[in-house]
Amino acid sequence: MSDIDINKLRVDRQQTSSPTVTKKRRVKVWHILVLLFVAALAYFHFFPSAVLVQTTQVVSAWPSQQYVLLDSTGYVVARRKAAVASKGTGRVEWLGVSEGQHVKQGTVIARLENHDVASAYKAAVANSDGAAAGVLSAQTVLSDANDNLHRVSFLYNKGLVAQITMHEALSRVTRAKQSVAGAQATLAAARANQDNAQSALDYTEIRAPFDGVVIARSANVGDIVTPLSSAADAKGAVAVMADMSTLEVNADVSESSLGSISVGQPCEIALDAFPDRRFRGEVSAVVPAVNRASATVTTKVRIIDIDSKILPDMSARVSFLSKQVPVDQNKPVLAVSPQAIVKRHDHDVVYTLSAKNTAQEIPVTVGAQLSGVRAIQGNLKVGEVLVLEPAKKIVDGTLLKLPETH
Repeated sequence: MSDIDINKLRVDRQQTSSPTVTKKRRVKVWHILVLLFVAALAYFHFFPSAVLVQTTQVVSAWPSQQYVLLDSTGYVVARRKAAVASKGTGRVEWLGVSEGQHVKQGTVIARLENHDVASAYKAAVANSDGAAAGVLSAQTVLSDANDNLHRVSFLYNKGLVAQITMHEALSRVTRAKQSVAGAQATLAAARANQDNAQSALDYTEIRAPFDGVVIARSANVGDIVTPLSSAADAKGAVAVMADMSTLEVNADVSESSLGSISVGQPCEIALDAFPDRRFRGEVSAVVPAVNRASATVTTKVRIIDIDSKILPDMSARVSFLSKQVPVDQNKPVLAVSPQAIVKRHDHDVVYTLSAKNTAQEIPVTVGAQLSGVRAIQGNLKVGEVLVLEPAKKIVDGTLLKLPETH
């Protein structure tokens, strides 16, 4: 067996790859890198990364907010209010009103049992009639006495009667005059008793003291009503009335803010019951007393725009203004945080958050500063979500992301 040349089995590594193969491989690598770059661009184009943003909302604001000096809270009250009762004591026989009913001044709203009082009045009338008859009788006696005196005087002057007869005639006239005076005094006393009985009878009919609305019924048929309400289960009043034309707001103002308030100052009133409405008002009085516990002063604000839906004891917020807002301008406007408004191509715009979480550019017209918000006009509505402090990279269509809530 011949010897094998092992050197022939050695691989020459320098000759394993030619220059042409190496060049092809490099081209393939560059193609792969370019494809990866294009794929990355396509991914970021079609699947861009979301921008984290803070949001705010479009709100409704009132033009009066630019004139607000200070705010206060209080309650609606009626300046003219009364607990209607009787001066006499009795059982309620009839009650003719209910809560919310409008009544006119002098209208009978309740009646007490009056059989005993009516009988006393009839007796007083009879006494008055008897006293009047007594006066007539006494006047008749006086007339007869005067006629007798005239006749006796004529005979006395002729010397036909004695002097004593003349004295008796004079005495008779004097006694008749005294009888007339006594009868007239008796008649006056009887008529006074009749008036008293009439008043007692009138007290059994409880009437409305002014035009107003019944806001509460304090008694029912069968209840005993007494002025002092001292008896067990007795009522002091049958109903509570309020004059709705005198409604005002009692607002508590800090004593440190009294310098900003004056009588006649315009105000704007917001009621919790009507959050979408505002009512004009003005300061009618500042109570000259300070509450030590709260260091506040009660300020009475008259409601100018009286509405039948406004009721006593409604909670209210009062804004004291530096000037009155014209009626035609006192309407709600759209407003946003000033930080939501940015300049794009020399125009004021805001960015809304669409249903797909993308930014939508909305041109707006900027108005007055209203407290902490800015009035705007644009294709927006109350409650719409806006981007707060949008960065320059946010444009129309930018994908947005909201902070996670825990």
